[in-house]
Parts: sequence; C-alpha cells; structure tokens
Amino acid sequence: MTSQEAFESRGPSSAGSARQRFLVDVIEGLGAPRKTLSPKWFYDRAGSLLFDAICELPEYYVTRTELGIVKSHAREIVAHWGDRVRLVEPGAGSSTKTTLLLEELGPTRCSAYVPVDIAREHLAATAARLRTEIEWLRVLSAAADFTVELPLPPNDDNARTVVYFPGSTIGNFEPHDAERLLARFGRAAGKNGLVVLGVDLKKDPAILHAAYNDAQGVTGQFNKNVLARMNRELDANIDLGSFAHYAFYEPTHGRIEMHLVSRKRQMITIAGRRFHFREGESIRTEYSYKYDLPRSNTSRARLAFRWSTPGSTTTSTSRSSSFACTELPRLRRPLALSKSVAYGKRRFSSMHRTE
Repeated sequence: MTSQEAFESRGPSSAGSARQRFLVDVIEGLGAPRKTLSPKWFYDRAGSLLFDAICELPEYYVTRTELGIVKSHAREIVAHWGDRVRLVEPGAGSSTKTTLLLEELGPTRCSAYVPVDIAREHLAATAARLRTEIEWLRVLSAAADFTVELPLPPNDDNARTVVYFPGSTIGNFEPHDAERLLARFGRAAGKNGLVVLGVDLKKDPAILHAAYNDAQGVTGQFNKNVLARMNRELDANIDLGSFAHYAFYEPTHGRIEMHLVSRKRQMITIAGRRFHFREGESIRTEYSYKYDLPRSNTSRARLAFRWSTPGSTTTSTSRSSSFACTELPRLRRPLALSKSVAYGKRRFSSMHRTE
C-alpha cells in the first residue's frame, strides 16, 4: 500500500452492518428494565464534530491536560518504542494528540499510523488531513467498532505495534469490560507490542460536574445527537425537546453518569417498534469512570503502571486537571490484567487520589 491508501477492514463494519448493529443495540437497550445505550453510538460524523467542540470548551479539562502531557513528554514517551513502530489508535477521532507522537517518531521510525474509528466519514476526513499535514506519513485507516474487532493491516516490515488509547475513553467501560478490552489490545499488539493508555484521575466533583454540564450546552447537544441519529438512520420519531440532558458524578463507583431524561410520559417508535417512557424515566448513555493511581512503588504497583521512563510518572497532578498517561506491560489475559490494574478503591486498597 502507498501512503494514500487506506486499509479496509473485512470484518462486520460496513455501513449496512453498522446500521444493523446500531438498531439491535437500540432495541435491546431501550427494551431493558433500565434503559441504556452504548456511548459508541454518539460517534457518527455529527457526533464526532460535537465532541471536537467539547474538547475546546473551558470546562472540559481532559483534552488540554492530556495534550499538555504529550507536548511535555512526547520524546520520553516514544524514546524506547523501538526503531520501527506501527502506531494503532482505537477510537482515533481527530487524532489531535497523536500528531505530536507521530512527528516525534518521524519518517525513519514510524512505519505506519493505523487509526480505527466507528465514524467512517469522520475517519476519512481525519486521514485526509493527516496525509496533508504530514506528507511522509503512511495512514492505513480502518472503519471499525474496536469494541468488536481491532483490524490490523499486514505488518510488512515487522515494526513494533504500539496501541495508543488516550483521551480517558477507557473510562466509558465498566471495570470487567475495561480489563477485557485492554487484554484484547495487548493480544493485538503481539509478543513485543505495547499498550499506551490515558486515564482521567479522580478530582473535585464540582470540576467533574462542570466538565459534563458546560455553560454553552454543547455536551447536551452531543448527548441528544444519539436521538437525532436514531431519527436519521433508524426511522425513529423522537422529539429531541422531550428529553433533557442530565449528567452527575456518582462517588460510590467513582464515575460520571450521563442520561437522557424523558420530560413527559411518551411513546416513541424506532423501526416500527414502540417504546414507552414514564415522566422522569431516563436512558443511561454513558459512564465515565475516574481512577486512582498506585501510592507506593510496590511490585504490584509497578506491574500496574510501567511509566514511560523508569521511576518517573508522566502525569499532570494539578487539582483541577489531574490526568495520567502510562504504559501497560504486555497483556494477554483478562485475569492477568485484573490483578495489575484497579478500577476503584474496593478493587485495590493501595490506590489513592492524586491531585
């Protein structure tokens, strides 16, 4: 392949099959006793652009904090990745932070960049922009749902595979699902591969609340876009004004919960199926877990977080924007990961809040 070609997944990620999975997920989620939708369905083209707008908001600290980490530590982060690197990014979005790492690797060390994203149209736009901005870059994009598959092109020059998963996306998964996902990434990276992870740390609940309830209401538009997407793609008849955006921090589990709350008693139809809502009944659309970091340099903690330089912590620890970028050791099985990475104080007593 040349740098102008894209790797096309042969798995179940065509536009038609994606619509079918969307429909199946919606029917199952809204048919459950407690209505839910997966946050992955936020990300069509419109949703991806709304999320880009969220990343620019003053209340949303996550992107600018992680971007600051990457700007300050890009050389350290990539220093020991090897002479030839294939950088894979599940849920790539606009690849803002990744550009810094690619430029630090340069044409000599970077074999290819493989962005994987469920939003096919947005992915194509990102790949085209990167090819223009970084002329030497070989972009092999894959339109796929990384929670189902992580398609990889042939590794022609036996480059080291680094799976880069920034942006606190791991927080959208419940602990057991997050463990399995990271283990799958480890298997995809291969024997000598690496997983690089971004995690959002616990902090003042007021800061978290503001980040998901911005003054301009962009997050509310982003949340409601999943309803608009049902109207566009699934022949639904949803009045967006009859649902309200609602997000809050739930301290017992250490997570943000995002909901769409029905403002009235109503019935909606989706692909000919009827769903009833009581006034005040909600659809839970997202979890965003916030994490603790190891307190001491015990063997257990070293297994959990192997930092980009030995003995150091590539982390931002300001009270308003604590965030960490870390490497994980080669992960093969969920059991191994569950022993080494904790997703809450109840799972790992040597965790603490770093702010």
